[in-house]
Amino acid sequence: MMAIETGATRRSPNIRNYALALLVGTTLAGLPQAAFAQETGEDAAQTTATESDPAAEPQATSARQGDTIRTISVRGVQRLEPQTILSYVRLRPGDEYTTAAADQALKDLAATELFESFTIRNDNGAVLIDVVENPVINRIILEGNDRLDSDKILPEIKLSPRQIFTRSKVRADVARIIELYKRQGRFAATVEPKTVELSQNRVDLVFEISEGPKSRVQQINIIGNDAFSDGKLKGEMVTKETGLFSFLSGNTSYDPDKLAFDQQKLREFYLTQGYVDFRVVSAVAELTPDRRDFIITYVVEEGERYKFGDVEVTSEIRDFDGDALTNNLTIQEGDWYDAKRIEDTVEQLSELAGRFGYAFADVRPQFRRNADDLTMDVTMVINEAPRVYIERVDVNGNTLTQDKVIRREFRSAEGDAFNSLAVNRTTARINSLGYFQEGFEVEQRETASPDRIILEANVEEQPTGELQLSAGFSSIESFLFSGSIRQRNFRGRGQTIGASAQISRFSNSVNLSFTEPYVFDRNISLGADIYRRDVNSFNLQNRDQTRYQQVTTGGSVRLGVPLTEYASLVGSYTLNYDQVTVDENEFFNDFDGDGIRECEPLLASRFICDTLGNRTSSILGLNFTYNSLNSFYRPTRGERLTLGLDYAGLGGDVNYVRVRGQGAKYWPIFGDFIFSLQAEGGYIKGLKDRGPGRDDVLLIDRFFLGEPQFRGFDIRGVGPRVLRQPIIDDGDGNPLVVTDRDRNSDDAIGGNAYYLGRAELEIPLGTGARELGLRPSIFLDVGALFNVETPQLQNSPFPDGISFQLRDANGNPLFIDGSGLATTDTTDDDGNPLSPLERTIQPFQEIFLGNSAAPRISVGIGVNWNSPFGPFRIDLAHVIRKEPGDDTKTLSFNVGTQF
Repeated sequence: MMAIETGATRRSPNIRNYALALLVGTTLAGLPQAAFAQETGEDAAQTTATESDPAAEPQATSARQGDTIRTISVRGVQRLEPQTILSYVRLRPGDEYTTAAADQALKDLAATELFESFTIRNDNGAVLIDVVENPVINRIILEGNDRLDSDKILPEIKLSPRQIFTRSKVRADVARIIELYKRQGRFAATVEPKTVELSQNRVDLVFEISEGPKSRVQQINIIGNDAFSDGKLKGEMVTKETGLFSFLSGNTSYDPDKLAFDQQKLREFYLTQGYVDFRVVSAVAELTPDRRDFIITYVVEEGERYKFGDVEVTSEIRDFDGDALTNNLTIQEGDWYDAKRIEDTVEQLSELAGRFGYAFADVRPQFRRNADDLTMDVTMVINEAPRVYIERVDVNGNTLTQDKVIRREFRSAEGDAFNSLAVNRTTARINSLGYFQEGFEVEQRETASPDRIILEANVEEQPTGELQLSAGFSSIESFLFSGSIRQRNFRGRGQTIGASAQISRFSNSVNLSFTEPYVFDRNISLGADIYRRDVNSFNLQNRDQTRYQQVTTGGSVRLGVPLTEYASLVGSYTLNYDQVTVDENEFFNDFDGDGIRECEPLLASRFICDTLGNRTSSILGLNFTYNSLNSFYRPTRGERLTLGLDYAGLGGDVNYVRVRGQGAKYWPIFGDFIFSLQAEGGYIKGLKDRGPGRDDVLLIDRFFLGEPQFRGFDIRGVGPRVLRQPIIDDGDGNPLVVTDRDRNSDDAIGGNAYYLGRAELEIPLGTGARELGLRPSIFLDVGALFNVETPQLQNSPFPDGISFQLRDANGNPLFIDGSGLATTDTTDDDGNPLSPLERTIQPFQEIFLGNSAAPRISVGIGVNWNSPFGPFRIDLAHVIRKEPGDDTKTLSFNVGTQF
């Protein structure tokens, strides 16, 4: 025991020295590692890479560089599985942990775009991947987009609900939205993306849009133009400068595509003026500092101006004589070179070849420039081509319309030689049916044989049934209401059936109609109408005072046959039953005491009394029509002519012959201006003598002229009329005739002959106005209504006028009793005589005016507008020539709506 203790005592100093050395060595060896751990430990030494700075190079840290990875764990996952995250990185247990490996793992995590932030830490081989997942998008909200609908923006956004939110995708969507606004000309638009945090790591993504003003073209500069002014060249461009009237053009917004198009327009213009070397050196669009407007600068080189030299046609097709075609060219040597005329000539020669069956004729112009005398020789080469025949005609796409309805409009049949004129006419006829899509064209398809072709009608059917209810206001008839139902392709046979009704202040009508365009599949049309019309004729100076009422009940049948491609002949038979009445209490009296109350001319005017009664009209009609207009609703080119002859007298109570004619011609001038000339006229001759002082034609069968046919004049404001003018005492006992038209009774009595001519120029507007449906025009109207017998005029003498005793319906004279009531008793209860009940017609005179063939002339401006409320027409006219008695009117309008 002692020996052990003693031994131990001896060794004690050595052990203490060894322990001290070991402690110092360990401390010194651990200093670098402790310093590294302090830099990268759990508190401040973790390596983090976030999506907010994905460009930063991620670096991993380790408590022990070069450790072998023992475990890998994941923390912070909510939706994803840990194994899914581990599959994204290349770190695996057993691998050596290095900074490079950790950096690559961070890059792999960043590439997934699934995480808002992520870190990797190593603790003696235990690797921890700590992530914060990106939220899920709950919904996408757009705010502030007033000029661009959401349904146009949302398809451009790639993010969608239930997708992972990432900042890079948000930035891309912001760029797409801004690009949309740039296409709309809004270069100052900004988009601010924001998120609204929700539960379960979800967010609402909100794009706050500030659309800004539309970036317009403030100024267009052109440098290098000597031959033409800036204004002339700007007029050729689609893009316009912002100005006082720029709202009419609608092309003041900046558009890069329009910038390129305008360069082409400039080149096309110069090529039509002989400048074959013209080019646009540069076109620069600069955004103003406030990002609201653009300044566009063009630098151009005009080059030399050329004229046409030798112009000739050579043909490799034996049917065409090149010399004869050369002689018929509109281009002449010495004319200024014009590329547009060359294009037109190529088109004309191709069309000519097509008319002779050469559907694939190839016409190529060849040019030879003579720089010495600045001329351009042009040779039109018609290359050899086979004559083409129609192998078959195909009709596709029609589900309701029967094939025969379409095929009967073809002007070419299978086996015929191809004719481009017939194909164009076929296209026009099918379009005029109104059953199919706009812009339909008959297509030509090649076959395996070079001399065969297939014509195809690929149609897209449109609704042909129409149900319309309309309400409107007219300066003629005040408020009016109408309704109609029509089917233009009944049972797919091309038949038209319809019914309509109209109610207005002065007229009511109902009409039933049916038309079969091809009877028994032959090119013969048959139609029928049944109608009833109720019209009130009013005093033109007091429209609340009805003069007479006309009720017409009748029907008509018509049969039409074509004479040529553009001309047709239509025969018709009409049977009408007319009832013309007046208010008997106001205009009837028994003057002679025979017990018969009759229309009194002193009350109603002689011509009205002559018109009263019931009559049957049996009318045979024949109409010739020629129509080559390119559109029924809004023609811009072509002619229309209608001549009609009616004979009334095949039975019935009236007997007359009536002829009418109408003609119109439209053509474009000065580009998009549409000029038209229209003329119409008519004459009616009564075949039954109605006695002296009475016209052979009844009032209801005559022509009337005024608004709306003749602008500048009131309804029935032109032509013969009877004015009833009051006569008053001038204060000295002398008669004074009141000539103030507002105090005169004004009755238009129509005419037996009339003419009317119109010249109108429709003015084109810019895109903005066209989109609104505005079509202004200036016009000149010339016309007259005349040729009636002078009617028997009535007078009530001054100063007493005319008094007469009133009678009851049985013709008994009326008296006034003590109570002021009318009675047939002649005395009262006491036997005293009663005073007669009398009516006094104040002094007046009638005069007859307006029966003159002298022309009335008016000029003015008008606007057609396809308004949201329906078609609207307003005319402002000034009469520069009229005849005594004519009623003028400066402003007239008409508007309606559909619902």
